[in-house]
Amino acid sequence: MTRAPLVSETLTVYVPFRIVKRGGRKEMFLPTAATAQRKPDDTFVKALARAFRWKQLLDSGEFATITDLAEREKISTTYLARIFRLTLLAPDLVEKALEGRQGAELFKAAQQADFPTEWDAQRSLSLD
Repeated sequence: MTRAPLVSETLTVYVPFRIVKRGGRKEMFLPTAATAQRKPDDTFVKALARAFRWKQLLDSGEFATITDLAEREKISTTYLARIFRLTLLAPDLVEKALEGRQGAELFKAAQQADFPTEWDAQRSLSLD
């Protein structure tokens, strides 16, 4: 077996990144100065869709309370209430999330009981 001759010029490429485990999967994070193609957080987008669908069901009068809706969806009322809070997000933050410019940090913060409902206060939080 013969080997190919070694190349005298070696090129080393350094790509700074860190790997973080989230929800059992690994994600690669680039430094803040690096630009990368952004893609929406699928979990966040799914939660937004659910929240607005549930809001529509409640607004239409199909369900009188979130307890009734939670029973129909076969989920706990506390989970429904946490996800339902996403309907209180400022429209521009929802748009950023759908474009991939907001992600897990905003999703986690919005589910907290102390997350502000006023849009200006939401925007003032630096969650990017």
